[in-house]
Parts: sequence; C-alpha cells; structure tokens
Amino acid sequence: AYGATMYMNESSMYLAFGNSGNSTSIIKFELEGMKVGYAGSGTVPGQLLNQFSMDEYKGNLRVATTVWENDSSNGLFVLDHSLNIVGSVEDLAKGESIYSVRFLGDKGYVVTFRTIDPLFVFDLSDPKKPVLTGELKVPGFSSYLHPIGNDILLGIGADAYDIYRKDGSGKEVVVGTRQGGIKFSLFDTSDMGK
Repeated sequence: AYGATMYMNESSMYLAFGNSGNSTSIIKFELEGMKVGYAGSGTVPGQLLNQFSMDEYKGNLRVATTVWENDSSNGLFVLDHSLNIVGSVEDLAKGESIYSVRFLGDKGYVVTFRTIDPLFVFDLSDPKKPVLTGELKVPGFSSYLHPIGNDILLGIGADAYDIYRKDGSGKEVVVGTRQGGIKFSLFDTSDMGK
C-alpha cells in the first residue's frame, strides 16, 4: 500500500490514501521506541484534505473528510483503536468542501467553503456521540487554523467576493467567486457555540 497523508504522535502512526470509490483507507502502526508494528486498518467515506484532517486523542482517531459525489458534503468520523467507526457527524455543509481542520483535545474545528466560510465547532468528549455545537459564517475562508492559548483560534486564509453578471432579464446574479487578499481571523472558542 502507499500513503498519501500521514499523521503521527508519540505512540501511533497513520497512513491514509484515497480510494477510487470516494473513500479513504487508513493504516495504523503502533510505535514503541524503535519498534514499529502493524496495528490495523479501516476506511472512512470521503477524502482527506491534509494531515490536520486526522488526530488521535485518548486512543480514538478523529478524521474529517469531504465526499465528492453529486453535490459534495462533509463528515467527521471517530474511529476506535481497531479503526472501526464508532461515531460520526455526516452530511455537513452540502455543496462545500473542507478548507481547514484542527482538533484540540475534545474539541474539533472544521472550515468549509463555497462562497462563505463557515467555522464548525464540534464537541468530541463522547467519541460515540460527536456533536456539532456551533457554526460561524464569515466572508472568505481559512485554509489554516492555529491555536493561540486555550480559547482562541487563528484562521489564516483569503478574502473572497462574489462575481456578478446580468442575466437575460437584466437582473444581476452571482456567477462565481473570486479570491481576494490575505485574511487573518481570530475566533473565540470559549463557549463552543452552546
């Protein structure tokens, strides 16, 4: 097998690769000093954006993916130590794709984008019942999320604005989106949207 995306911590290494059937296979290796051993494999629907789309916490792997079928949608999956899906939030932000992901302890943050940047906040304290607790929509998008302290996230990305064109009746309609300049956002995540 090959791995297109890798995530690693002190005790585990995960290699992920996209399948032709719009799913991602994940292989887990356990690390003990200089010893590396195969520990299992599993599959989640959709495709990963990058290594930040995976994170292991308290023995569970959390994964965020975009499903590229029909009108795209997104999902967040929690897998146990054997890489079986034990919890999920699916069909998130239809028609959009994931632009950035960050997992911090028992919280998860996902940014999707099509014409506006929603930041989704997840409570992952119960691996079997992940919960979407909040959503904030701002113009543009964040392509990288970085924690600053305990309750502040820095989003780095780009501004975006709509492109208009007149239709046959002379009415202006949105025909696309154009990327603008660099955008920095600070998000206060202290209440998780509750």
